[in-house]
Amino acid sequence: MAEDSNLPTSENLNTKNGNFICGVVEGFYGRPWTTEQRKDLFQKMKKWGMDSYVYAPKDDYKHRAYWRELYTVEEAEHLTGLIQAAKDQNITFYYALSPGLDITYSSVKEITALKRKLEQVSQFGCTAFALLFDDIEPEMSEADKEVFQSFAQAQVSITNDIYQHLGQPKFLVCPTQYCSTRAVPNVTNSEYLNTLGSKLAQEIDIMWTGQKVISRILTKENIQEITDALRRPPVIWDNLHANDYDQKRVFLGPYSGRSPDLIPKLRGVLTNPNCEYGANFVAIHTLAQWSRCNVDGQRDLTLNDTVSADIKLETETEDGLGEDVPASLSPNMYHPRQALRNAINEWLPEFSKHKTAWGPIVKPQPAVAVIPVPIIPSINTCMTLTSTTTTTTTTGNSQPVVNQNQLQALAEVCSSVTVSDSMVNPVPGPVMNSLVSDTKVVCNDSIPNPIAPVPIPIPISDPETKSITVLSGTLIKPDKDKLKVVNGDKPEEKEVGKEETCMNTDTSTDLSNESSLSPSEPMDCNSTPNISPAHVAKPPEDVAMSETSTSSGSMQVETNDGVNQMVVEPETEGRKENDLTFEDLSLLCDLFYLPFEHGGQGLQLLQEFNWLKSNAHVVMAANQKKDTSKSEVQEWFSRAEKMNEMTQAVNRLFQHLSSCNNREILYDLYSYVWDIRGVISLLNSYVKWLAGGQFPASMPSYTQGTYTWFSKGWKETFMSGDQEPWVFRGGLTADLQRLIPVDSGNDLFVYKVPDVPTCRVFTVRPFLPTDEQMVYSVCTRTCKDGLEDPQPYPEDLKGLQADRIVGPYLTLHPEFCFVVEDDAGIVGFACAAPDYKKFRVKMELAWIPEMCDKYPLSLINKDLSKFAQESISYFHGFKDEIYVSSPTHPSIMICSILPSVLDQSVSKRLVTCLLAALRANGSFGVHVVMNASDSYTHAFYGKLGFVENTHEAIKGKIVMGRTF
Repeated sequence: MAEDSNLPTSENLNTKNGNFICGVVEGFYGRPWTTEQRKDLFQKMKKWGMDSYVYAPKDDYKHRAYWRELYTVEEAEHLTGLIQAAKDQNITFYYALSPGLDITYSSVKEITALKRKLEQVSQFGCTAFALLFDDIEPEMSEADKEVFQSFAQAQVSITNDIYQHLGQPKFLVCPTQYCSTRAVPNVTNSEYLNTLGSKLAQEIDIMWTGQKVISRILTKENIQEITDALRRPPVIWDNLHANDYDQKRVFLGPYSGRSPDLIPKLRGVLTNPNCEYGANFVAIHTLAQWSRCNVDGQRDLTLNDTVSADIKLETETEDGLGEDVPASLSPNMYHPRQALRNAINEWLPEFSKHKTAWGPIVKPQPAVAVIPVPIIPSINTCMTLTSTTTTTTTTGNSQPVVNQNQLQALAEVCSSVTVSDSMVNPVPGPVMNSLVSDTKVVCNDSIPNPIAPVPIPIPISDPETKSITVLSGTLIKPDKDKLKVVNGDKPEEKEVGKEETCMNTDTSTDLSNESSLSPSEPMDCNSTPNISPAHVAKPPEDVAMSETSTSSGSMQVETNDGVNQMVVEPETEGRKENDLTFEDLSLLCDLFYLPFEHGGQGLQLLQEFNWLKSNAHVVMAANQKKDTSKSEVQEWFSRAEKMNEMTQAVNRLFQHLSSCNNREILYDLYSYVWDIRGVISLLNSYVKWLAGGQFPASMPSYTQGTYTWFSKGWKETFMSGDQEPWVFRGGLTADLQRLIPVDSGNDLFVYKVPDVPTCRVFTVRPFLPTDEQMVYSVCTRTCKDGLEDPQPYPEDLKGLQADRIVGPYLTLHPEFCFVVEDDAGIVGFACAAPDYKKFRVKMELAWIPEMCDKYPLSLINKDLSKFAQESISYFHGFKDEIYVSSPTHPSIMICSILPSVLDQSVSKRLVTCLLAALRANGSFGVHVVMNASDSYTHAFYGKLGFVENTHEAIKGKIVMGRTF
């Protein structure tokens, strides 16, 4: 006991005497959870010793947009059932309302409406309430200014009134200034916070998110400061695991950055976690573990500066659980990594439970529009621009000034694709209702949504040369009274009118149909139209986009007969070997760790790939000397094998997850794992190409990447928590992506996630001589505008089209040839020549003469198709052919994929690998040539970001080019 003697016995009294509020606030933007999920949550919370749940889903329409409206009989039934279910598990159900968007505080009629609504809910058995005033314009109406001295007094007045009217129940309030960066001018001197502290009834608890909206750490100093201002300890509304601001990130890491020493100084902690209910097991489980502890198992986090944090992360052991975990932890000691282990062990059985899922996979995060703005040197990432003020938060000591390098980095991350018209008038998403079904969230288009998505500025370094992806509002417009279902039925077949024609396109020049960007941050996004949160929004390259979704990325149309159509997938045979393991989940959590921290295995992937890319010159030298015996060469190849093993582990995780029984969790996690698996696989493909040593000594200057995880100051800024995490969009997926040397290829990372989970894995790899027959076969089957020539060829002409299209590349430039394969074999290829002029010279010398002998003009006869006749003539007229010679697009390429491959990301990943190989050889532009009548091929390359080149006109041909 000696080591604990300095801890007073009262240290953890709050949890012992039931005073400490610990639980979950469903307070995010986007698709709410279902009734069934909430009931499941209450059971888990009881089991883990938690006691409070706050119902506050921003987009459940009678919580915020239509706060005055009473519940219908059907809704009342669901809400009453929820309140009772919480009671059954000894969970306090706090019913929260957000009236702040449009309430007139001085209006008797408004106060009566508020009382009537909360009285109705109290009749359902609710005994705890909350009023939330977050994310609203901090200005009073003219009518209110005549009655109240300040905004704070207006809020205090109605809150105290409601509190007394309801008989002084358990009561929570979320202030408008809910974190240090929003306190004006700062926490201690905020008139607003001090008014709340002195005037709000002492029994009412006040919520606080910490130093920032999403705080990397909570310090004793910050808690003391806010406690002094509020005259009471705060209830922490913790956004650590919130992901409603980024469609590529989900947070599966443990509760951390908060010492258990804080517990006696707090009134409670409520986590506002991931939008995906199934992704929150670790977040909630580890918070529950934390709340039971009173000893900090880590060194003092307040001293944990970025450098030591960096060292700590760099030295982690293989399973991502750091070596600093003490060998034996006493039960009252909290260590995040140990807590994660405990949580994974309990999470594992959840994946085996038989649960169904409905409809196509859709992202739950909501939609916002974005507007490009030039970067300004003193950008404050936590400011809210309004029509009247430039900033509503302090720019005092609490907000670090971002230096020019970091700004340039942000600009780089937010690099270019095109703007769509939709940014001017963003359309509100349909209204959502989670209280009319047990298993679905229903959307109703017949009710107008008064809360329009708000334009979010994106920083751009040079407004002249950069453009931004902006994603449009709702594209599907069903009949007036038709309901839509989220997490529900499959979309019904409907005629595609003019409005919807762009829904299945996927070109880099018009991304308006992609699912919209997520909101600016967890507690600040869909506000009233005259409010413009101005944070750095998601850059296009980091969006895992869903092409057929509507503005909120989460709606489908319900079928007329309302019959549930379940997506039936074949049962996986031999499930035992497909079962998820502890190692799988440990890897999963490491890949999607925390907002300011990548997990150990995630960092390892970053480091290995960067090392292999940076040291590839040793392979090139060894290749020239035909000697691989040197130790540094051996090390390179052994680390490349390590990279390959890690890639295989991610593939296994993906396949095990895809075949698990619990389709509900699978649907929540699938898009994230599918996306990162593709990126990691792509990095591994590039490493395999590097292993061939086919690049010049100058390669590093072409492949460094302007701003990556390894650029000076990047990871330090990411890990410091000085910036809100929406500044660093896309998480580990984006950080890995940025290491691929195609600086201007961000559109190539915009993929449509499969509608239904599939465990089919496509792998890109360099071409091998043994692949020639398969590549010829794929080429023959796709030679005529994506399909086979329907007319039969005699035996001696079977290879004609492949000899014309792909043969010269395989023979003269095999080092720039890639194939993509699945379990059954090769399904596509991409080939290039870095310098087309030189390539033609080589062809004339070493390919065309042989082909002219193989296919003499005498073979041309009336039985042959016109297409075959033209191909024979091509060889004989090669010398006189008019061809493209472009200084900006010196390389030429071809790419073909079998029509059976429906996953559009396959061609993008294949081409990305090829472009990265060209770039390593100093080429930054490539072109393709096709017949003017080839509409499929034209669209195929259009989707890969190729643009028609009208300057290089050749009669009967189309030339398209792209840079990278």
